[in-house]
Amino acid sequence: MSGRARLAICAWVATLMASCAMLPLVSPATWIIQAAFMLAIQTGVGAATRRVPLARPLTVAAQALVTLLMLTLVFAHAQALAGFVPGPEAFQHFADLLQQGSDDVSRYAIPAPLHDGIRLMLIGGVLVIGLAVDTLAVTFRSAAPAGLPLLALYSVAAGLSESSVSWLWFLLAAAGYLMLLLAEGRDRLAQWGRVFGGAPRTTPGSDSSGPLAPVRTGRRIGAVAMAIALLPLPTISGGLLDAAGTGVGAGNGSGGTISAVNPLVSLRDSLNVDENRQVLSVRTNTNDISDMYLRIVSLDDFDGTTWKPSQRHIQGVPNTFPTPTGLGADIKRSEIKTRISAADWYAQDWLPMPYPPSGVSIDGSWRYEPVGMTVVGDHGQNTRGVTYQVTSLDVQPTAEQLATAPEPSAALRNQYTKVPKSLPAVVADTARKVTAGSTSHYEQAVKLQDYFAVTGGFQYDTQVDVGTGRDAIAKFLKDKQGFCVHFSFAMAAMARTLGIPARVAVGFAPGTPEANGSVSVGLKDAHAWPELYFEGVGWTRFEPTPNRGSVPSYTQSTTPGSDVPDPALPSTSTSTAPSAAPSASESCTAQLRKLDGCTSQAPALATGDDPRGPWSYVQLVALGLGALLLLTIPFSPMLWRTRMRSVRLGAHGRTEADAAVHTLAVWEELTDTAWDFGISPDESLTPRRAAARIVELGHLDPPSAASVHRVADAVEQVLYAPRPQLAAGLAKDVRQVAVGFQDTSGRATRLRALVAPRSTVRVVWMLSAWWTSVTTRAAALRPTLRKPSGQRG
Repeated sequence: MSGRARLAICAWVATLMASCAMLPLVSPATWIIQAAFMLAIQTGVGAATRRVPLARPLTVAAQALVTLLMLTLVFAHAQALAGFVPGPEAFQHFADLLQQGSDDVSRYAIPAPLHDGIRLMLIGGVLVIGLAVDTLAVTFRSAAPAGLPLLALYSVAAGLSESSVSWLWFLLAAAGYLMLLLAEGRDRLAQWGRVFGGAPRTTPGSDSSGPLAPVRTGRRIGAVAMAIALLPLPTISGGLLDAAGTGVGAGNGSGGTISAVNPLVSLRDSLNVDENRQVLSVRTNTNDISDMYLRIVSLDDFDGTTWKPSQRHIQGVPNTFPTPTGLGADIKRSEIKTRISAADWYAQDWLPMPYPPSGVSIDGSWRYEPVGMTVVGDHGQNTRGVTYQVTSLDVQPTAEQLATAPEPSAALRNQYTKVPKSLPAVVADTARKVTAGSTSHYEQAVKLQDYFAVTGGFQYDTQVDVGTGRDAIAKFLKDKQGFCVHFSFAMAAMARTLGIPARVAVGFAPGTPEANGSVSVGLKDAHAWPELYFEGVGWTRFEPTPNRGSVPSYTQSTTPGSDVPDPALPSTSTSTAPSAAPSASESCTAQLRKLDGCTSQAPALATGDDPRGPWSYVQLVALGLGALLLLTIPFSPMLWRTRMRSVRLGAHGRTEADAAVHTLAVWEELTDTAWDFGISPDESLTPRRAAARIVELGHLDPPSAASVHRVADAVEQVLYAPRPQLAAGLAKDVRQVAVGFQDTSGRATRLRALVAPRSTVRVVWMLSAWWTSVTTRAAALRPTLRKPSGQRG
């Protein structure tokens, strides 16, 4: 094994050893296997390009390109051309995954779950560090600076990890770096001869200073340095949530903030389980359990791709919870007492409770978040096997109270109606079409609910992906298939575009009554629903998911054929007096009708048409050209060889100079043909010796062997004769040699010579030579660009 290959392996091992410091950050740690495999491919590409050899920048570029293709294949194959060629959609998917990973890093405690976003950050980071280490230590033969990216990798991991064995990860990273230094030192010393590379040990009677002294000394210095570095090594405490040292996880319990784990992570998995295991056993004093939703947490931060909880201040659990925000004294309510027992396997950080809670009695370490009115475990506390009692309010607003609700405060409206600019326009357009003709936010909310649950043609399907891209909601509105996450996300987002404060709640829908009077809540009862805010009523539940949960009574129609119950408006059957408001036909002028500017009385439904329709043909043409290009890439070596063979054996001039050029080109074509069939060229041989070697190794028949020798004789004649003469039939001889190779070669060899000819490496050599000449000319021009000091113009 060459010294540079050994150094490349050491760089790969050193990067992996430093990457082990990140193992405690996520669970499971299976990502390290995938990272090791991809890093090995990256290292192998570097070794192959250096062996060609390529110019150093081209080597780094080849490794970077292969790294990008691997990441695309693993993380964005659905958005890439042919599954591995990245395009605009693939890069946008990368951006979405990185944003998701960044959100997860700020949200999860250590060890965080291995979601795609975090996995991309881990594997991508290791590959970037590995490329930097390989470039510095192997390509540019400078192992000492390669310690900087390794140190960066370890420092990031140590800064986030709260592991008590951080010294072990430091030991691994340092050992990998020292191994890299020793490998480089051994390679450098070996260039001076065997005496520095490993001469026999000295005999007992000889001089004690042997030729291995430099290597031994380096090892001893490295071991001592590692021992000294380990003594004062501090343990970096804290985690992803431990910015202030208080709150959930670590701290003194006197306050702090919570950046909660997104509970949607396992919601779909819960809905798709084969066995509906019981999660909670509920006993309540209410006779109607249809509204007994057990709410876990609310998601109020919407970034255009997903909903998540905002970072909130938490405090000790009060004896009596304050009145919910926005709930007025004139709203009918009743008090409900509920006793809940969690299964001994169900470990949830939040406490499932009916909303709005007014008090909770529970043992353990729990905290209260007042904005969402949720209770969350502290210092590792969760719901596993706990039993607790909740006092809550059954709020019973009327449709009239919701329809006449005043506008909320500006601060609340600004916070809960924000939508990002990246939200597709079809979301707001569909919301306006569905709610056309509404006179209040309440009517808009009911029409949105009915659009999803009744009139819009949506289907409930738990097998549909949740989706994380910025077009996820637009795709759902077009496909009209999904489960509660899709319906609640879409309705809340559309409500915000209409100026209605909205958020998403996650928890459990009403469970199944048991014979003993309790209610069993199972995994398949996991649910998400939108909550919309109405001043005087507060946060109000809606149910857009068809065939799930229960539709709130204040949104159900009381008049047959009417979409929205509105007691504030008289029924059309109670009065025959003409309305003072203009009808649709009166208010729609002829000019508006001509321009299709009239609004139908019935709410228009979203069509899901792609607003980029006029560009569809252009996109199809571009896609076709891209597919053609992709089909061409695998056959490009074969096409290049075909072209070169045609040029070398084609027409030529009749002068002495033309005779020499054509004969040498024919000889190069013959040696390349032999190379394609496995006989590499040997530039040190004369044409006659090279011809004999080709005939012997290729096992050519007599006619093909004669053709090889005729071409070799012609080459010697143009190289050494005073007046070069053009020999006839050289192109025919080369074609005869190609037929001879095909007759004596196996099927695999013939296929490789056709599809992946070895001689195409000349293209890479030409590019490398071109780059070297460019850099040489640039270096030669540098002194002329600056005048010596003191020289006059």
